[in-house]
Parts: sequence; structure tokens; C-alpha cells
Amino acid sequence: MVIKKIDIKNPDPEIISGAVEMLKDGKIIVYPTDTIYGIGCDILNKKSIELIQKIKDRKKPKPLSIICSDLKDISRWAIISNSQYKILKKYLPGPFTFILKASSDAPKILQDPKRKTIGIRIPKNKICEELTKKLGNPIITTSVNLAGEKNYISPDDIKRDWYGRVDLILDAGELNNDPSTIVSLIDDNIEILRQGKGIFDF
Repeated sequence: MVIKKIDIKNPDPEIISGAVEMLKDGKIIVYPTDTIYGIGCDILNKKSIELIQKIKDRKKPKPLSIICSDLKDISRWAIISNSQYKILKKYLPGPFTFILKASSDAPKILQDPKRKTIGIRIPKNKICEELTKKLGNPIITTSVNLAGEKNYISPDDIKRDWYGRVDLILDAGELNNDPSTIVSLIDDNIEILRQGKGIFDF
């Protein structure tokens, strides 16, 4: 396992490039977002996605969200109406996860099997932005925790408890324990599924 300290506001390009090469190689990484630490891999690597579900000790696979580089990138993986686009443009980048109808390109393994939906994030975070832009694909994002247990906010705790489970930890110091606010926009009906760091007004 590789551990790299990284500046959350001004990440070293060489560290980002190294992380991207690991993602391309199917590796699993831990990285900071604008909320909590996330665990992820390349959206196109099914085996790595399956391994993340296993690492998190989930008895049944659950839908996983993705981090996109920008609004244009979202349109490949989700079906967006004009009214939904206006909402996304207002709140992203930011501490939100938006639930949208999945497009035909979105891997089935990420979707809610009944509703055919996918969670989309664009964190206000330079590291996430650089990773997805240089990779050319979204990355999986899910909290660094075991199923039903607390989120990790300290990289030292992650290093201790997750040693050997992941391939790379990008250590940006301790983060606040505030997850993203999850907002469903399905069928243009707005519903807050989880209140987190983001304040959504409607």
C-alpha cells in the first residue's frame, strides 16, 4: 500500500499523475473530497468495483455514486432534463449527491436495480477535479467505512484500519465528519434523502 501526503488546495501534479496511473491499472484508492474521505476506482473497471463492495463488507451490493469532472461529463452517465440541469448547475460543484436516471452507458453494477438510477457528485475539491480530468473517466465514490459503521475522518485511522485493503491513500489531513447531502431528482420530483453538509433550498 502506498501513502502520499497531498495538499487539498494545491495538489502536487506528480502525485495526481501517479494516482491516475494506479486507477488505470485497476487499483483502489482513498482520497479526500469536499466532505469526507472516499474510496474509489475507475468507473470502467468492474472487478475493482466488485472488490470495493467486498472491502466494505456488504452482504449485498449497493448502488455506488460516481464523481464526474464537470456538468458535461454527467450527461454521458445520467439522463438530465432541462429543469434538472438548472439545479445541477446551481449546486455543483458542491457537497451534494444527486440521484438521476441512469443512461445506457452507466454500468449496471452502479445502479439501483429497481429504479435504474445513479448517484452523481462533483465535489468542490481540486484533488477530485484533477483525478477525474486526468483519468478521463469518473471515479467511484463511497465513504471509507464498513457497512453500517462510522465514517473515517482521520487519515491516521484509515492507515491503521485499512492497511492492505486499498492500494493508495491520499492523505490531506483530518476532514470534518459531514457527508454529502443526497437529493433525488427522479421524474423532476425533488426529495432530500439525506441531510448532510450541503444546504439545498427548494
